[in-house]
Amino acid sequence: MCNSVVPKTNAHECDGKLYLPFQCKIESVQELTRTEKLFRLSRKDGKPFGHKPGQFMQVSITGIGEAPISVSSSPTRGDYLELGVRKAGTLTNAMHELKSGDEIGLRGPFGTFFDTESMKGKDLLLISGGCGLAPMRALIQYVEDCRKDFGNVTILYGAKSPADVLYQSELEQWQNSDKLSCQVTVDTVSSGTCWDSNVGLITKLIPPLDINADKTVAVIVGPPIMYKFVTLELYPKGLSDKDIIVSLERYMKCGVGKCGHCTIDHLYCCTDGPVFTLDQVASLKGAI
Repeated sequence: MCNSVVPKTNAHECDGKLYLPFQCKIESVQELTRTEKLFRLSRKDGKPFGHKPGQFMQVSITGIGEAPISVSSSPTRGDYLELGVRKAGTLTNAMHELKSGDEIGLRGPFGTFFDTESMKGKDLLLISGGCGLAPMRALIQYVEDCRKDFGNVTILYGAKSPADVLYQSELEQWQNSDKLSCQVTVDTVSSGTCWDSNVGLITKLIPPLDINADKTVAVIVGPPIMYKFVTLELYPKGLSDKDIIVSLERYMKCGVGKCGHCTIDHLYCCTDGPVFTLDQVASLKGAI
């Protein structure tokens, strides 16, 4: 199935450019939910971002600070980069105040990425929860644009409530597509809320699926509590740890394996990850 070693970038190398942000212009800002916005960026120097699905950027605002944010767009879509940003701290709060035409600094891209080469010819089961759809969206876009390279594609997405569902228009497109399958669920629906899709935990969507374990790769991105219960539903389908890819979230303060904030046992989430095959991290304390 998937290679047990996920490709790395050169973020561990002593390259001064890794520490210096380059300036980007905000081309557009789209409100996704009450707490999330989508920012489309272009480089002021005109160079390509060089990102791959699953990687992250270090985003900085002068006088405010810096924070890691996952890339939410595929390089197959053009010379821009999109970041889905949840309003959750000093940097992201300040970012939510920015508008089209403003500038921010970026370092990166950093980290391992979804190994689309090893996924070629495989059926893909793409499972995300909450804001995990942001990095998963980059992979979905890549798969859409290179559709002939992959087998059956199934997308499962779960959110807390209808108001928390991200990328609603794109989810509708995926649900109506004849090139892939997409199911969406929410944990709860408040009285008086219009919702005509699934209600319940995302794990309930897995048992009815017809999965060919010999040719399926599962990718999971979401809140930490989701991983354990999703994998418990995947094992009876015949998938093993080497067939399951996860993206882990830690505070990647420097992005280049120097500060030690994102360590998982002997691994650095920023350089050895954030994308791992499950067999790389399943036995590590605190990883899942």
